[in-house]
Amino acid sequence: MRGQAYLLLRKGSEAAAEFEKLLDHPTLVVSNPLFALAHVGLARAYILGGDRAKARAAYQDFLTLWKDADPDIPILKEAKAEYEKLP
Repeated sequence: MRGQAYLLLRKGSEAAAEFEKLLDHPTLVVSNPLFALAHVGLARAYILGGDRAKARAAYQDFLTLWKDADPDIPILKEAKAEYEKLP
């Protein structure tokens, strides 16, 4: 939740730190959908910070995790569109 709040405040580095905390403990949360969504948040945080290479990698991690998901899920569609806009 803190990571999302920082994104709303456009504080990329703070948001990234919060999402990284979650992703640094995959054994605690890997079965939780928030784990996968943290990759999207992290990608968005990296974009705010201007690090497109790291954003691309975070989106790729999310898309790999959700490769078999229903393609009509809104967050998946958003993430794919954001990923495709990256240079």
